[in-house]
Amino acid sequence: MKFMQTEKKQLLIYVIIAYGITYVMGLLMWYSYGKGLDLSAFPNAQMLYPAAGVMMAYLITKKGDKNLPTAFYIFFVALTAVLVVCTAASVLAPQNRDLMSMPYSQWAPIMNYVIIGGSVIFWILLLQSGKEKRRSYGLNSEHWNISIRMILLFIGLYLLRFVIACALSGQLSEFGKIMANPTTWIIFFTVLVNFFLSVVAFFGEEYGWRYYLQPLLQKKFGLKGGVILLGCVWAVWHLPIDFFYYTTPDMGLAALASQFVTCISLGIFMAYTYMKTQNIWVPIIIHFLNNNMVVVFSGTYSADVLQNQQIHWGDIPVALVMNLLIFGWVIFLKPFKEKKA
Repeated sequence: MKFMQTEKKQLLIYVIIAYGITYVMGLLMWYSYGKGLDLSAFPNAQMLYPAAGVMMAYLITKKGDKNLPTAFYIFFVALTAVLVVCTAASVLAPQNRDLMSMPYSQWAPIMNYVIIGGSVIFWILLLQSGKEKRRSYGLNSEHWNISIRMILLFIGLYLLRFVIACALSGQLSEFGKIMANPTTWIIFFTVLVNFFLSVVAFFGEEYGWRYYLQPLLQKKFGLKGGVILLGCVWAVWHLPIDFFYYTTPDMGLAALASQFVTCISLGIFMAYTYMKTQNIWVPIIIHFLNNNMVVVFSGTYSADVLQNQQIHWGDIPVALVMNLLIFGWVIFLKPFKEKKA
């Protein structure tokens, strides 16, 4: 099925913002890595680009739509622009080396304050936009009975994967210690509260991937093919942070391959939950849990565990099989059955 002219224009705007800004900032990230600067601002800002792309596309092509949540969209685009400026400033402005022995960006706490403050305003404007506007542009929160079941299913599958990984590495006893430690659960519930103060980041990705791009690709390439392609598109989008944040450039290709495994398998599951519930908040919450549960159950209780990981080619086949078996099996369920014309 061909895209309509308006859809092509919207897609072009989306790609320019979601990918154009990502790769331009990726060049700046490469420069920063070479200088040994703090890179923590880059992934935080990058998470907002997909949603900002969708919103700019709609603001430009749907000016006359009375149901367009204009104020909400304009705020989110402006917030994204502020974070881009802060990220660039974290590289171009002088670094403060007095607070720590390693280079420390004076913009790091500013970024955190912007995200927290932006999340608070985000909730206010979202509620003020009204039910009709939220429903018209996929911002509604409905079908919470099935939605909660989908979230709990993800948590169960995530823990199953964690247990299997620990067993394969001979560290099952360590997993038991972490789960039995009361501090683990205190941190876990603290992380859940933090969702409301960091929502703009996870909304930023899922509103772009699941709400906008998934239906568009499924329309063109089919229910299954569109989701698999989306996983590939999502993986390539991570390229700069795969090479310079999650790991080091010498492991960048392995990290990118691992990203394909994660984005395709987890993307299938998240697509399933969205198709099943039509509630964008389900994949948003799942994305949040996926990124933060690794911090809690790693036993380090620090986001630093996500940076400078050791990713080897030999780990990828096992990860591929495990992720497809645990998350990818849902592609054979009813929501992915192609409808006859």
